[in-house]
Amino acid sequence: MGESSENIRIDKFLWASRIFRTRSSASEACRKGRVTVNNITAKPSRTVAVNDIIKLRKPPATLVFEVLKPLATRVSAKLVGDFIKDITPEEEKKKLQVSSSVKPGFRPAGAGRPTKKERRDIERFFGTA
Repeated sequence: MGESSENIRIDKFLWASRIFRTRSSASEACRKGRVTVNNITAKPSRTVAVNDIIKLRKPPATLVFEVLKPLATRVSAKLVGDFIKDITPEEEKKKLQVSSSVKPGFRPAGAGRPTKKERRDIERFFGTA
């Protein structure tokens, strides 16, 4: 189910293993040089095989995966672990958690537009005034 003995394109593999939501976004990441396979920058047409190490720069962290089986079609999230192994270091995972919890310029829903005083306070805090 979804597995294949042949080599698969990296953009298709990243999409099928649910690392990216769309194949075009996976291709774009490859074109921007954010994806490496075995420490070589990967173009979207680069093929992956068993035991390849994929590094993906998703600022502020770098995610690292090992290919367990080639994957040609998109599978459910429950089955992804059979095809790919997350070997990202713990400090990189912590960077990702911290960045996702902090939202710059966050205002509660319904708070509306900042008043002139609030805007000046915000500018002073961020050092733009």
